[in-house]
Amino acid sequence: MSVLSDKWIRKMSKEYNMISPFEEKQIRGECISYGLSSFGYDARVSEEFKIFTNVNSEIVDPKNFKPTNFVTKNLSECIIPPNSFVLARTVEKFKIPNDVLVICLGKSTYARCGIIVNVTPLEPGWEGYVTLEFSNTTPLPAKIYANEGVAQFIFLKGNEKPEVTYADRKGKYMGQTGVTLPKV
Repeated sequence: MSVLSDKWIRKMSKEYNMISPFEEKQIRGECISYGLSSFGYDARVSEEFKIFTNVNSEIVDPKNFKPTNFVTKNLSECIIPPNSFVLARTVEKFKIPNDVLVICLGKSTYARCGIIVNVTPLEPGWEGYVTLEFSNTTPLPAKIYANEGVAQFIFLKGNEKPEVTYADRKGKYMGQTGVTLPKV
């Protein structure tokens, strides 16, 4: 398994529409950087946020997750409550080739502020907008900026195409368009 370079990511984004919209270089300046890097792609977070709330004093149950545990907001900046989390989605839509696995790591700018980004691997054949989870590990409110970089996606080429891709098994998160809550 090898990590794929900027040249491969650029080619696949143009020919296969693997990342859309696609930014061919790192965009920096007044924003947290996003776009193509040497061995990955820094994705942005959209303006759609689902902020966790426990006003109903419910148990967090992945098999019976209640949408009422979230307040949905469309914002240019999102405040994550202390010791809480927010769900969001990428600006970019991904279409993963059948012989590639993608892993995601949070950007150091957020990690150094105690904000952890979690995304499960994007499996071969999966496509859609990626649901992102931001955990605020601090006892203070923390801010996330929409339309700026939040996480780097790293593309790993498998030694061959798997027998069954995510699309073949009709995975439950296939084709998601918005922030998607847990499903069983």
